[in-house]
Amino acid sequence: MAILVVFNKPMNVLTQFNDSQGRATLSDFIDKPGVYAAGRLDYDSEGLLLLTDDGAIQARISQPKFKLPKTYWVQVEGVIGEAALRRLEKGVMLNDGPTRPAHASLISPPEVWERDPPIRQRKNIPTSWIALTLFEGRNRQVRRMTAAVGFPTLRLIRYSIGPWSINGLQPGEWREEHVHASQKAPTSSRRNPQKVVRFKKR
Repeated sequence: MAILVVFNKPMNVLTQFNDSQGRATLSDFIDKPGVYAAGRLDYDSEGLLLLTDDGAIQARISQPKFKLPKTYWVQVEGVIGEAALRRLEKGVMLNDGPTRPAHASLISPPEVWERDPPIRQRKNIPTSWIALTLFEGRNRQVRRMTAAVGFPTLRLIRYSIGPWSINGLQPGEWREEHVHASQKAPTSSRRNPQKVVRFKKR
C-alpha cells in the first residue's frame, strides 16, 4: 500500500518543497521523504492538499478524467443569490472555455480558523459563504468562476478531495494514511490512522 499525506495547507505556502525566494514551502511543515503533491493549491488558498509516494495514485487524484470531486468553502463579496448559484452549477464561460457542471450551495459561515492575514473586506459590504464542488481543475478556477457571476472571492478553503477532508486538522497539521489504488480512484484504509503531526521548522 502507498503512503498518503493529508495536509491542511496554510495561506501563503507553496505546494513544493523548496523555493529560491525564501517563501514558505511544504518542507516547513512536512518531514516525510519521498512524497510529492497530488495536484496543486494556490499560494493564497488554504485547505486540503494530498501528497503521495505513488505515481499512479497521484495521477488518479489529480487528473480530471477520474472526476474525483473537490469541494471548496468560498467566502465571496456580496450576498449571493439563487440565480448566481445556478449559473455556477450549470457552468460559466471563462477565457479558456466553459466550465463543467458543478454543485453550488449557500452555507453558514464555517467554524474555521482566523485567516492570517485577514481578508480585505470593504466596509458596509456584506459577504456570503458557498460550498462549491468541482469535477475538473483549472488554474484559479474557483476565483474566476465567482468573479464571472459577479461575486469576487475573498477567501478560499479546499475542504475535501474525494473521501479525504481537513476534518480534525488545523492549518499546518497533517496525518498519514495508507491507501490502495483501484481502476477508478484510490480508496483509503483507515483502520490504523496515524496521529496528527504538528511540524514547523521556522
